[in-house]
Amino acid sequence: MSYGQGGPQSQWDPWKPHSQQQSWSSGGDDGTPDWAALAEASETRNKRRRLLFIGAGALATIAVGTAVAMAVVSANKDTGASGGPTGLPASASVPSGSATPSFAPTSAPPPLDPRDFIASAKKDTAPLSAATLFPGTQLTMGGTVYKKGATADTTNCASAAGGTLPKVLTANGCTRMIRATYSKDGIAVTVGVAVFDTQVQATKAKSQTNDDSIVTALPGKGVKPFCDGATCRSTRNAVGRYAYFTISGFTNGKNVTTKDTKVFRTGDDLQQFAFDQIYRRGQAQASAAADG
Repeated sequence: MSYGQGGPQSQWDPWKPHSQQQSWSSGGDDGTPDWAALAEASETRNKRRRLLFIGAGALATIAVGTAVAMAVVSANKDTGASGGPTGLPASASVPSGSATPSFAPTSAPPPLDPRDFIASAKKDTAPLSAATLFPGTQLTMGGTVYKKGATADTTNCASAAGGTLPKVLTANGCTRMIRATYSKDGIAVTVGVAVFDTQVQATKAKSQTNDDSIVTALPGKGVKPFCDGATCRSTRNAVGRYAYFTISGFTNGKNVTTKDTKVFRTGDDLQQFAFDQIYRRGQAQASAAADG
């Protein structure tokens, strides 16, 4: 159907495909396009397109800005349970913000063993005499004060021993016997230290002794003779290259029995004192070697 001039004119919709557009007429029936209308419609369409492009560009700018902001926030977030920021590969390692210097563990060398220094004459070179082993004029052990009497030092070890001890000392190479006597309340004790070149010799000598191996009592300097024909109590032991012995009894010639606990305690005190003095030699030499 066609419409004459003055009839309703078809409208151009710029958003419809060309095939769906109604034909334009210029006001006559010759079918000639209305070029002015077409130009106006084209301008309108171009304006709309420009507006759409501007709008889309603004949205894209907002989207990019959001992505950057999200990335910055993500990089500054606290680390998760994995210990590193989100988005890093599992194998990535993040250095600590405050690195603490680490040092390899060190350990001080073990202290020198005093027993090594009293085990042989080669290392046990500190001065040795009755004065160094038994210094002063008295000693105190467990609250008991003992007065020192005579002292003696000889290289003839057998001459300062009795019973089976002279033979043992000689057989094992004893080089010196140093003795000292202490007394209190009518009880006297002589302690004798036999010196050998090696610990092996001293240990062997001690193992060969028996109850008849005794050091000879040493009276003098205010101490009457004792253990001369009377029953006395004796001890024997060894440490390092030293063997040490005691003999204790009454200065009035009385025999010692198992009930005489004071005599036993006197002998034990001097035995302990001899051990302490010998061990202190080792300690002093070990300390000097460590400092040097």
